[in-house]
Amino acid sequence: MKYVGTTLEEVLTKASEEEYVSKDELVYEILVQEEGKVEIEVYSIVDVIEYSQIYLKEAVEALGIECKVTPSIKDDIIRLKIDSDHNPVLIGKNGKTLQSLNELTRIAVSNHFKHRYRILIDINGYKDDKYDRLAKMSRRIAHEVQKTHVTVTLDPMPADERRIIHNTLTNMPHIKTESTGSGKQRQIQIIYVD
Repeated sequence: MKYVGTTLEEVLTKASEEEYVSKDELVYEILVQEEGKVEIEVYSIVDVIEYSQIYLKEAVEALGIECKVTPSIKDDIIRLKIDSDHNPVLIGKNGKTLQSLNELTRIAVSNHFKHRYRILIDINGYKDDKYDRLAKMSRRIAHEVQKTHVTVTLDPMPADERRIIHNTLTNMPHIKTESTGSGKQRQIQIIYVD
């Protein structure tokens, strides 16, 4: 939906009233901004989800693999589930291909809408299973840290996996987690605290 006015503030106010969201929640692109005239295009979350779904489907099909992409949204995360006859190929060794598809889609969506979105792509429950394994592993390691008082540093992992460990161990007594490093080398430390 396009909105036109004399100032950006005026246009954002008009858009937020008509879209029934606060100005902070608006996702928009400035089309024209010159003295006395501002034009923006406002997107809804439905537009973002639809774009994500189409982009991912076309990316997978460019690899010569037929698939169905089912979108949903939960906890402000756009979730895209891929159904295909080639799940192992799309997941890749240790989930690397799936992680690359996730990153590629997230960047494309963020660039298109000029706003950062959290996107999670899953294939046949692979991510859910991995998250369960990570939660169990992190609890086991945290119990060891509680006994030995020795900090454990885990291997580098993507942000979504680090978040699972942080959330799993948040309320565990005498345990604190910290992310260290940068980029693809970010790791989690499980630390004993009194």
